[in-house]
Formats: sequence, C-alpha cells, structure tokens
Amino acid sequence: MDGKLLQFLRVSEVAEILSVKESTVRAWLLARRIGRVRVGRRAVRIPLSEVERLIAEGSVPARVPR
Repeated sequence: MDGKLLQFLRVSEVAEILSVKESTVRAWLLARRIGRVRVGRRAVRIPLSEVERLIAEGSVPARVPR
C-alpha cells in the first residue's frame, strides 16, 4: 500500500468536511457515487481518498483575467 496509511471516515465526518447534510452523503452511497467499506452489518466507512476525489472533481479552476 505505498506506505500510506489508509484513513476512513464516518458519514457524519464526510458531511461536515463537504458542508452537506448526512442524508446527501447517504444518497451518494446508495447511488454508488462514492466508495465505501462496510464494517459490521450496518456501519460503513468512507476512505479519505474518496472525499479527496469528490473535492477534486468538484473543483473549478479560477478564471484567468483578460
């Protein structure tokens, strides 16, 4: 694993980082827009790399002044 420690987040933590509601994150999980790891019967964790990917995809480069 490239010597990089994997970090996993709860739905509430992802929602806070992205400034969205927990229900939005859960909808993304159901739509398979973001990856997850199931821990136990009901609990899921979201890899930090998925959050970083969402941020990168949503980023829009600044306009260059003319």
